[in-house]
Amino acid sequence: MTTSALAPARTIDRYLQFCEDRELEAAGELLTQEPRLAFPGGAVYGSLPEMAAAQRGRYRWVRKHRGPYFEGRTPDGLVTVTSLGTLYGEDMDGEPFEGVRYADVFVLRDGLIAEQHVYNDLSETGTSTPVIG
Repeated sequence: MTTSALAPARTIDRYLQFCEDRELEAAGELLTQEPRLAFPGGAVYGSLPEMAAAQRGRYRWVRKHRGPYFEGRTPDGLVTVTSLGTLYGEDMDGEPFEGVRYADVFVLRDGLIAEQHVYNDLSETGTSTPVIG
């Protein structure tokens, strides 16, 4: 089954799981050639390795309790998927955190992720910006 044959929400769920599992090569196969990965604080990356390198050292680990996915379309007809849920993990001091709200908005082109926009409440909880996915 090719990526473009997957339902958009399924593509996003696979991508987020690959990111959590640090299978960046597999996750990267779900991205367009020049993705735009926008994170809180104005950080924008053009690849997963670039993003992972910039975020290294902020957490021991972070994962998502993924909730519902909402599919839509941009005015020019591209597919969008919004993922809602909460983050949990452990900061660099070994302190656990959980229940931090997030919303990720994705734009897909030809079945691949062209953009990811990450929003979360980590700064409100006193926790830094998340690593990946």
